[in-house]
Amino acid sequence: MLCRRTLRICVYGIAEENDKHPCMTSDSKEHWRLFQLEPELVFLFHYNSAEFSDVQECLSSTEFMDHIRKVMTVIDAAVVNLDSLSSLDEYLTNLGRKHRAVGVKLESFKTVGESLLFALESGLGDAFTPDARDAWSQLYSSVVRRMSRGWCRDPLEP
Repeated sequence: MLCRRTLRICVYGIAEENDKHPCMTSDSKEHWRLFQLEPELVFLFHYNSAEFSDVQECLSSTEFMDHIRKVMTVIDAAVVNLDSLSSLDEYLTNLGRKHRAVGVKLESFKTVGESLLFALESGLGDAFTPDARDAWSQLYSSVVRRMSRGWCRDPLEP
């Protein structure tokens, strides 16, 4: 069962001290294993019509960090709405549809989830307990399940 307290203590307690999300610290780019696990994802990141030629170029861009902030905003919204995740269904389905439209494969969200857990573990150290890992895994799975509806629905459907 998801536990808001575990999720909030795991991230927000530390975030209050540092005033930064653990995944957004200055060295967090090293913790995002996204491109180590699935290097071809770098080619999906297009900002201002510019494509990144390599992983390091993407990781060092302000646009990529803005994208990470957006990802964490979605995750944070899920934490805040933990007791009513269904209130985010339409938003998450549309977000999934947008990701599908730019060529993201549904299977790639497993890689994103693994990267998120790795970043949290690296940033939080011993505070990232097995219970916290399980809670984050469940939350992320719930978000992806809702986003995956964007792959299943016809974009012309009302």
